[in-house]
Amino acid sequence: MPKHIVSGLKYIAAVNLRKQGQTQREIAQTLDMDRSTVSHYLNGRNLSWNSIEVAEIVTHFCPKDFLVLTHALLKDTERTRTIIQTCSDSKFKGAIRNSCIGCGLCVDTCLMKAIVLNDLKAHINSEWCCGCLICVEMCPTNSIEIKEVVD
Repeated sequence: MPKHIVSGLKYIAAVNLRKQGQTQREIAQTLDMDRSTVSHYLNGRNLSWNSIEVAEIVTHFCPKDFLVLTHALLKDTERTRTIIQTCSDSKFKGAIRNSCIGCGLCVDTCLMKAIVLNDLKAHINSEWCCGCLICVEMCPTNSIEIKEVVD
């Protein structure tokens, strides 16, 4: 079953990347798939509709559950980032208050690798932040604020 969920997530991501104007070659490279599989996905072949339905449900989990499950299934940070960013409708912006002590707990726990330490202060790349709030939960000084960006 886990492989079916991954296939469904890759299908959704492939369709979304195609809508963004990527070619089959670019989609295959981005998702680490062969082009023939991408072609089959984009033409609705070689994939169970149940897999797609389950993957759709997964994409509507809360951001933390979506991230943790996807990361556990893929076991690859780059692919996880791509799936999360491509399949999620929400965007988030992170901010670090001056109370940050640079302990690095947020860096170590961020599965999206959206946080880095610079000059002993955490910095969040909002492009990669998925709003899971794991970093907020781990911060001993409550210095991290994540907000959903509403268009």
